[in-house]
Amino acid sequence: MTEIIDGRALSHKIRQQLKQRTALLRARGIIPALAVILVGSDNASQIYVRNKHRAAAEVGLATQDFKFPDTTTEEELLELITKLNVDPKVHGILVQLPLPPQINAAKITAAINPIKDVDGFHPLNVGQLFLNDPQSLPCTPHGIMRLLAEHQINVAGKHVVIVGRSNIVGRPMAALLLNADATVTITHSKTSNLRELTRQADILIVAIGRAEFIKKADVKPGVVVVDVGMNRNAAGKLVGDVDFTEVEPMATAITPVPGGVGPMTIAMLLEQTVRFAERKIGG
Repeated sequence: MTEIIDGRALSHKIRQQLKQRTALLRARGIIPALAVILVGSDNASQIYVRNKHRAAAEVGLATQDFKFPDTTTEEELLELITKLNVDPKVHGILVQLPLPPQINAAKITAAINPIKDVDGFHPLNVGQLFLNDPQSLPCTPHGIMRLLAEHQINVAGKHVVIVGRSNIVGRPMAALLLNADATVTITHSKTSNLRELTRQADILIVAIGRAEFIKKADVKPGVVVVDVGMNRNAAGKLVGDVDFTEVEPMATAITPVPGGVGPMTIAMLLEQTVRFAERKIGG
């Protein structure tokens, strides 16, 4: 039987733990607070931000919304971030991506105080991650590591193949795995022998943004599959980057879409905000 790696269940467990941690903070007069900046009217971003707010409220976090129109300038955004950086009541800052074309996302990310960078995207935090001294972890890769640990899937000594090299998933995922003693191969759209490499994976992590890209022939028996994709297929159904129906029988464990990696991303965001707030009491 293939084990289904249930992100919803672990996310619920983590949120219950966070309720207790936020209650302790509130008892000391510290209200963990997350500032969320949304620029423009991207529908997917708006839905994602609403989900973050709902989850934050559930565990006792305060959220501050800053919504800007598509015409917002880079200078206006930088001015707000400068204020939030020094606001002692704000423990985490999140800028929802993508940003409009007139705003340089890299410049905005670099402007966030690294100790309030809940996404883990600041260059300093990325560098510390690759030096195996992480201070802030990117939420999706961190969530994947927690899922694997929860299901007692040891990565040490395993060959992990990552499909996708984004700064959000692929690259930081590789760093976390290397830090955990895995042997890591990163593949991407320009990899000439991609499917040959995926068939070698003990653990396959797919974040390429192409619906049902990985098929049965692309994996070896006994593989562990982590599907980061969120796509709509031709019928309008929400699917991952892995053809679940084909690949599940080949796998010892696999994440579903939805209900796998997705819930963990928000759980890790909330946990990191709480951890930042706990610094106030030396936690």
